[in-house]
Amino acid sequence: MLFHSEVNSLNKVLVIEDDVMMSDMLAMYLSEEGYAVRQSSTGDSGLKLLELSSPDVVLLDLMLPDWDGTKLCSTIRQFSSVPIMIVSMKSEVSERVQALRAGADDYLCKPFSMHELTARVEALIRRTRMMQTVPATASSVEGPSAEAPPSEAIQLDAERRLLIVRGTGVDTTFSEFELMKLFLSHPGKVFSREDLINAIRGFDSFVTERAIDVHIVNLRRKVERNAKEPKFIRTVWGVGYKYMTESDG
Repeated sequence: MLFHSEVNSLNKVLVIEDDVMMSDMLAMYLSEEGYAVRQSSTGDSGLKLLELSSPDVVLLDLMLPDWDGTKLCSTIRQFSSVPIMIVSMKSEVSERVQALRAGADDYLCKPFSMHELTARVEALIRRTRMMQTVPATASSVEGPSAEAPPSEAIQLDAERRLLIVRGTGVDTTFSEFELMKLFLSHPGKVFSREDLINAIRGFDSFVTERAIDVHIVNLRRKVERNAKEPKFIRTVWGVGYKYMTESDG
């Protein structure tokens, strides 16, 4: 499948899928919808193509000949914030939760509608562009090297879509970043799980109260000194969560 890199206006999709028929079907449909598509049948070649092509979205199967898809998702997330959509036959909730914990932004079970796939890809890219163009909030800084006073230990760099945790840049998934932006904009406010679901609905297509809890766990691991005794992202029992600054704590 040719990758039309010369057409800069095209959004780029990387398909990592070992089922040749499924991969070709995805590539054909997405190409007809105006996307530039590259295909990989293994995790290793997928990683190489990811670095070479800088796609806007990755479609990742969980069952690959050389990688466990969840492990590959986690590996990609260590060096890239590209939106990752899992496309898999595995429909168990536990599989979806593991994928979210590994850094996936969406999860689509086979068989699925191509129209739904396209809508989800569009949503992921739209949110990415919003993150890249929306001006930084009052909590943003110029870069991860900026020194933050104790009361501003957790900040956002909106241009690079980074969390700044005590002066160090931390990558997040798009859902995690959106939740953190909401928390930082309203310190002390209690958000119900339904509030948080509504905040990311339309982007994180697999979004339930359980998914919110998983995102919170992941965020605590990234921002708290001790995730088991959180100082910033607090649980409000029976209601939801709130964000507290160090000065409030």
